[in-house]
Amino acid sequence: MSSFDGKTIWIIGASEGLGRALAHALGQQGASLILSARNLERLSELCSELPDARAIRCDVTELDSVRSAVAEAGHVDGLVYNAGAYDPMRSAEWDTEASLRMSDVNYLGALRVLGETVPGFVRAGQGEVTLIGSLAGYHGLPAAIGYGASKAALISLAETMRHDLAGTGVTVRIVNPGFIKTRLTEKNGFKMPMLMTPEDAADRVVKAMSRRRFRTDFPAPFSWFIRLIDCLPDLLVYRGK
Repeated sequence: MSSFDGKTIWIIGASEGLGRALAHALGQQGASLILSARNLERLSELCSELPDARAIRCDVTELDSVRSAVAEAGHVDGLVYNAGAYDPMRSAEWDTEASLRMSDVNYLGALRVLGETVPGFVRAGQGEVTLIGSLAGYHGLPAAIGYGASKAALISLAETMRHDLAGTGVTVRIVNPGFIKTRLTEKNGFKMPMLMTPEDAADRVVKAMSRRRFRTDFPAPFSWFIRLIDCLPDLLVYRGK
């Protein structure tokens, strides 16, 4: 018996990439699944591939949509916030609408969802929140306007929740993957170190969800390199720039 047997897990951002692979991985572990995204057709296709799953459309950029989805979902034991938007963008080529869209999905969407679910977890004295961040949230990186900052905000949010919810029975974790081969990373025109398949990344997320550890970064040693940047002096980090 796995630690997910008999549990209902709600994955927000389940229609493609990591979210879709995570649904399969958790389904194989015996979890009952609620799957959300904007594309209801893709969600319905995914549900047909799983033994115990139902789809609820949810647009995380609209509070009414989030509230409707929360009401329809009912009781859940755990929530995975995996909704994400990404466009590579350098500061000299700033696209205001694209940067706002990334922030709205990656960070503000999480605020909408958590604001409607965490109070219920606290009242029940139980519940699990897993936020899917990114290694890009640890340090300012080239061509990451909008994306890097929104993931940094998500990491900061998780850290605050970890402090505030200690002793409430609510578990909070942040999972920060590196590059995953998805329709979003296909936009990149550079070589992505230690590129993972969605299935490999999903297996790592499931392992993180089966533990009480707060933070999980992968893959190593790429994640170690990213964290090391913060320890280096600016003279080295921005040398020649």
